[in-house]
Amino acid sequence: MAGHYTARFAETDADVKSAQALRFKTFRGEGDGSDIDAFDPICNHILVEESDTGRLVCTFRLLPLANGAEIDKSYSAQFYDLESLHDIKGMIVEMGRFCIDPTYNDPDILRVAWSAMTRFVDDNDVELLFGCSSFAGTDSEEYTDAFALLKERHLAPKCWLPKIKAPKVFQFARKLKLLKPNPKTAQKRMPPLLRTYLLMGGWVSDHAVVDNDLNTLHVFTGLEIKGIPASRKRLLRATAG
Repeated sequence: MAGHYTARFAETDADVKSAQALRFKTFRGEGDGSDIDAFDPICNHILVEESDTGRLVCTFRLLPLANGAEIDKSYSAQFYDLESLHDIKGMIVEMGRFCIDPTYNDPDILRVAWSAMTRFVDDNDVELLFGCSSFAGTDSEEYTDAFALLKERHLAPKCWLPKIKAPKVFQFARKLKLLKPNPKTAQKRMPPLLRTYLLMGGWVSDHAVVDNDLNTLHVFTGLEIKGIPASRKRLLRATAG
């Protein structure tokens, strides 16, 4: 990919450790440390770096699964009952631990990251992209309009709707049933990654999981590749080169 940033797969242990260090900085605060879990060894890690300096500015990981019957092997399945997705026949891929260096505020980073994901999806004929989209902090009142907008416009099809599994959740679709969101406020409070999912036709669970470990609220997010608007597919593929 041309431009200020380049995306590539992690090739060495040092690459993965660099990704884990950025994840620690993003999710757990400043300082030295590594965000590590049992899923790292079975995932493909993607690094987005500054072209000139090689500095890591964004990372995420991809877990390819042969079909929906394997979805219970995913990170997301720890928090959501995903039995409704078991019948998907084609390949599905979980995108997780997505983070951008908090000292950077450049929308091109997100575009390059999505372009790298697009190439992976195209190369592997992926049917569904999914994962957990996180809101910072665990106070749901900060995101009332955002959750109300998700309830009003972006819930998963009933046949695919994940069920509650985690011990602590915020059932926004039920609790905000009568609330009309302020769209401007909702978009401002929506995480950039989730906003991109939704622009491409993505959908979410009807509840958010309270994750005290990472200090986030997250919603299960799914994106059917065949449902992405043709114009947006062309744009992503053009960027991906």
